[in-house]
Amino acid sequence: MKIGFLGLGIMGGPMAGHLLAAGHELHVDGTHRVPSALEEKGVKRWNSAKEVAEASELIILMVPDTPDVEAVLFGENGVADGLSKGKIVVDMSSISPVETKEFARRVNELGCTYLDAPVSGGQVGAEQATLTIMVGGDQATFATVLPIFQLMGKNITLVGENGAGQTCKVANQIIVALNIEAVAEALLFASKAGADPVRVREALMGGFASSKVLEVHGERMIKRTFNPGFRISLHQKDLNLALANARKLQVALPNTATAQELFNAVSANGGSGLDHSALVTALEKLAAHEVK
Repeated sequence: MKIGFLGLGIMGGPMAGHLLAAGHELHVDGTHRVPSALEEKGVKRWNSAKEVAEASELIILMVPDTPDVEAVLFGENGVADGLSKGKIVVDMSSISPVETKEFARRVNELGCTYLDAPVSGGQVGAEQATLTIMVGGDQATFATVLPIFQLMGKNITLVGENGAGQTCKVANQIIVALNIEAVAEALLFASKAGADPVRVREALMGGFASSKVLEVHGERMIKRTFNPGFRISLHQKDLNLALANARKLQVALPNTATAQELFNAVSANGGSGLDHSALVTALEKLAAHEVK
């Protein structure tokens, strides 16, 4: 396929690379940074999102937040200006479920179809093509794009109509944040009590407390490797979506709010660009003790 890919950052770059490696023709906006690994493999550069859309059958977005998606889609020389009937837009960013439905409606009015398909798995998942992909949209469009998704991920689910993918991603981020907070509390407790957190983690990995977060982020907390796989600022954005939508739904999310406040504390101390496992540092300050 002729695929446009807009948003070639930590996640988008590797994802686009898998599509290119599979033989698809990749079109990008050359006015933004294009990773050298993609340049070397022969991407086609254009001067705007509009031109990318004009040259592509399928347009994928992977940008940070709701306003970014809106700007790329509907801003001056945006994707919408380059769409023609029958093209497919796939937003793999993590954004507002409410705004997603509106974006889908506007794209549908142009005679095109729209999928919201946010991902989970971080930089490692993007690089290894093992992302979990949560999709909102119609069955026919999902079936068309599924082979493309399979080049980037492993667990791919059509959750429901437009907006359902983003709703699922918000739920995912609630679970991940609370798991990170739980692992951080447990390792901090064990360390301050005088136990070796390395051995505590090893023991817990064999029991009911075992989780991917304990495996990956527990190790990060112990080794102090907070270089970002998924930045705190992005997780703050996702939890903002959770809490804002919870207010509209009149749903209480007390532990989500607590996790957000801990992220806010790390950010206030200059850590917004750290990996979200650095949430542990906020608890360490409260305890006057570092996991080690």
